[in-house]
This record gives sequence, C-alpha cells and structure tokens, in this order.
Amino acid sequence: MADTPSTQDPSSRVVLVTGGNRGIGRTIAEEMAAAGHRVAVTSRSGDAPDGVLAVAADVTDAASLDAAFATVEDALGPVEIVVANAGITADNLLMRMSEDEFTSVVDTNLGGAYRTVRRAITNMVRAKYGRIVLVSSVSGLMGVAGQANYSSSKAALVGLARSITREVGSRGITANVVAPGFIRTDMTDALPEKQQKEYLQTIPAKRFAEAWEVAKVVRWISSDEAAYISGAVIPVDGGLGMGH
Repeated sequence: MADTPSTQDPSSRVVLVTGGNRGIGRTIAEEMAAAGHRVAVTSRSGDAPDGVLAVAADVTDAASLDAAFATVEDALGPVEIVVANAGITADNLLMRMSEDEFTSVVDTNLGGAYRTVRRAITNMVRAKYGRIVLVSSVSGLMGVAGQANYSSSKAALVGLARSITREVGSRGITANVVAPGFIRTDMTDALPEKQQKEYLQTIPAKRFAEAWEVAKVVRWISSDEAAYISGAVIPVDGGLGMGH
C-alpha cells in the first residue's frame, strides 16, 4: 500500500474557515467539526459555532491574518485545510459604482483569499499535504447586473485555484473552487413572494439550496477521497449557471 501523504490522522485534520461566524461559512465549519476535524474560524467579530475555535481576523490585513494563523497553530497545529469563504458585497450599477465599492469588494473577496492561502501554503508544502477550497459564486461564472465588483472577484478565484494547482499540485496539495447559487437564508426568506418566484423561475431545480448542501460538497472536496481533483469548479446552484 502506498504511503499516505501526511503523518496526521486523515480523519482529523486542522481546518481554518474564513468568515466562519455566519451563513455558509458557519455551516461549513459545523460540517467539518461534525466530520471529526479540528476547526477554527476567523471573523471580524470573533464569533464561532460551539466546539469551534474562534479567532478574530480581518482578511484585508495580512498582519491580522498572520496573528490568527499563529493562534490556530498554537492551539490546534498547522492548518491542513483552508476554506477561503470571507466575502462582502457592495452592489451598484457600474456607471454609479465608486472606486471604493469596487476595490473594497475585490480586496476582501480576492485579496483575502490570496492572503489566507499565502499564509497557509508554506506549511502545506513542507507537509506535502494540503486542501484549499475557495468559495466563489454563480455570480462569478454568469455575471450579474449590479455586481461587476463581486462577479469579478469571484471569477478571479478560478484563476487563483488553477495557478495554485500548477505551482504546488505535485506536493499533495489541491486547490478547488465551490460556486454556490441562491442559498436559502433569513434574507431570501424575507424577500417578497413575487421576488422569490422570479428568482426560482431562473433555477432549473426550482428551489433555493440549503447551506448544508454547500457544506457537504466542501467537506468532500477537501477529503482524501478527492485527492486527484484540483483546479476544478464545482457549482452548487441547481443548474442555474450551466454552461458558464
């Protein structure tokens, strides 16, 4: 039998989820913890699900991220699985979009993923093991009116994952993109019924996704079962983005 790529117990990896205090990120953190992993989340508030290490960090600040990683490494060990999920929106039509609305979204969504992965990659190369999951969006594949900043930042994650794969794919490291579509949240539940129906008409599955459906894909693509998948874009969108 071939040697495993890491001396660590594959059933219990050290996982870091950025933006893991709410929404999809929180559900991903809960799913990874339920799978037996040692999980930490970063957020600006420092909040986290039960049983998960909470670390306050700002992904637009490299020093803040470095300190967060050091805290996680001291408490749990070197980070083996990174889920770059932190993101923001600042929707506006391009002709009205301010410089700050564009640059702040790109710096958080794309720059934040770059800073997070850059901090994690050295230990992954040394260990000859790593899983990198970048959380994108169907918006990045299709384009959405009023989201030139957000769509651009999410589309760029595909190039980032594929460049990482070219650089370190021979070191037992994978980098993949998960692209959720409409997710059922308190925000979508609060939309007027007419607006919900309009959105649902565009989705072949005719329903919104549940956050756990995204989390389970993230868990699997970061598992040893998916060791030969890298540079892939996995949509979790009910068919909304087909062909993009």
